[in-house]
Amino acid sequence: MSRQIEGIFFDDIGSFPLPRGIRLKSLSRDQYLDLVRDVLAQKSRAGVQVPTYPQFRDMIRMFMDDIENPALAESPYLIKREHARIMELQVVPPGQDVRVCVTGPVELYISAFGATHYPDILNNLAKSVARFLSGALEEGKMSVASLDEPSLGLNSNIVFSEDEILEALEIASTPCRGMDCEVHLHSPLYAEACARVSGISIVGIESAAHPDYLQLIDKKFLEETDTYLRAGIARTDILSLSARLNEQLGINLWDDMARLEREILELESPQVMRKRLDRAYAQFGDRLRATGPDCGLGSWPSQDLAGRMLANCAAAVRSFRLDGA
Repeated sequence: MSRQIEGIFFDDIGSFPLPRGIRLKSLSRDQYLDLVRDVLAQKSRAGVQVPTYPQFRDMIRMFMDDIENPALAESPYLIKREHARIMELQVVPPGQDVRVCVTGPVELYISAFGATHYPDILNNLAKSVARFLSGALEEGKMSVASLDEPSLGLNSNIVFSEDEILEALEIASTPCRGMDCEVHLHSPLYAEACARVSGISIVGIESAAHPDYLQLIDKKFLEETDTYLRAGIARTDILSLSARLNEQLGINLWDDMARLEREILELESPQVMRKRLDRAYAQFGDRLRATGPDCGLGSWPSQDLAGRMLANCAAAVRSFRLDGA
């Protein structure tokens, strides 16, 4: 197998549907962790090489609840090292490769402060993020790290300069130097800026839903900064997908869940995903490091459909590897 192709790994972004009828508030801690364990196993069975621990909790509150707790804080918005732990990692089996996603400092900041300018608070949040990543690394349960920064390039409430943002990302990604560390973006506008952050080695782009985004990424710049690309090959915007199908078919597929699932899986087939992967590889070659779904699957209507979409993605990756052998 080509060493370049062999080096491309398949991961997922994190969120996943709850089982039908289950509400997080009704679960005990042990029941919740059992659910996390089960879904992590589902992702692995679907063929995800480096699954993210299931993100059922709100991406902001799962970190900010502890960061904002005075009993757990060293100073405002700086969590003590011993409390910077991700509960979901408790059920990761020993030796399993897992992607650890932590909400980035800019995303955490704007959730609490909006369009304000307190660089010291931003940097404290960045240090807190770094401590969560350090904790995961110390537990030996993180083979891939990720900073989730979906608002960069999209949210007008971000009033920090690019230098201030990059400083915060430098701080947050410090524990990840020398390992695979992604930044998950919803816009390509900050891709090159993030590629200059020494702790970030992989820039994630939602290129399945927005194939034109790849045209905004310069392979030479990735080479110059020794940064790689994560290309999305499976669309996860199910509301947009279903709206398109409803218009084409003249029906409301949400009234017929079985047909909705069939149509979605046909639209997002292994063959379609393989073509997207081929295009990304043709453009970036050895700068393509990771692939998988564009974003999380928490909004999908069932665990079964989400798992089958991941299986389609796995089939596309397997086909790509076999043809490159």
